[in-house]
Amino acid sequence: MSGDSGNTSLGHKAFKRSPSHFADRITADGRDGWPVTAGRYRLVASRACPWASRALVSRRLLGLEDALSLAVTDPIQDDRSWRFALDPDDRDPVLGIRFLSEAYDRRETGYPGGVSVPAIVDVPSGRLVTNDYQQLTLDLATEWSALHREGAPDLYPAEHRDEIDTVMAEVYEDVNNGVYRAGFAHEQKVYEEACTAVFRRLGLLAERLAGQRYLVGDTITEADIRLFTTLVRFDAVYHGHFKCNRWKVTENPVLWAYVRDLYQTPGFGDTVDFDHIKRHYYQVHTGINPTRIVPLGPDLAGWLTPHHREQLGGRPFGDGTPPGPVPAAEEVPVAGRP
Repeated sequence: MSGDSGNTSLGHKAFKRSPSHFADRITADGRDGWPVTAGRYRLVASRACPWASRALVSRRLLGLEDALSLAVTDPIQDDRSWRFALDPDDRDPVLGIRFLSEAYDRRETGYPGGVSVPAIVDVPSGRLVTNDYQQLTLDLATEWSALHREGAPDLYPAEHRDEIDTVMAEVYEDVNNGVYRAGFAHEQKVYEEACTAVFRRLGLLAERLAGQRYLVGDTITEADIRLFTTLVRFDAVYHGHFKCNRWKVTENPVLWAYVRDLYQTPGFGDTVDFDHIKRHYYQVHTGINPTRIVPLGPDLAGWLTPHHREQLGGRPFGDGTPPGPVPAAEEVPVAGRP
């Protein structure tokens, strides 16, 4: 998610998501010059951002907490974008920087596309390695396998990759990015086309999930992670703030049960901070919410109610096991939980 100053231009010009400018990969063989190494890299993420939240979920499910340290940014940006205002002295204790842009600058000056999360930074040099949100989690699932916890699930199984890729492409175009195209639309027709596509796709996904617990196969995969990070934000910000208001996720029995099932699965809901989510969208996107008022709702109590999706079968972690407890330093504050 980009961190342009105040986002005051949003809604005034056509929305186009910038491609990731830094697309180096951290791989087992180190072919891009960045070998997978425990303790060398730091993941910088915002709990507000759906793209960064993919990495938070993947890291938890795969048990990479000790191998890949985590820096959580303040959900509210200033004119220098993502900042470490949640840390003592407003400075990340590992990287020693106040703004993520400093790691970008150490990699390249005058880079295009703004400062975005998720980002992985090389700790020894303080340089950004990658901000490629599309590839980053796939590499965590495959290239980082030597550092996975015992019992880690296979989030990108080889036998299902073609189907996973197809589903993820559809979800990205119409849902993940579709809510942004609707919310940041600069004219009525653009908004209506994007909003229509969002709900058309959600309807098709509900039909798919009516008879199966997960999107592909009988286990959690990368496809579920990518849909989850949009659905978990839908009623809180996309329904009102982005005007995707034909219906709420809580009003669709299948999708509401599906996203609750994932939320209650270790590794998903324990990474979600509804307080960060709401404050970021409503207070940063001043181009579409100039008052910066954050709504009180929706009521979060329903997230912990029974979903009954286990009746469809499925094995959440395949032949593996759930992740262990959340590290104490990474627990979501009470204000962000149901």
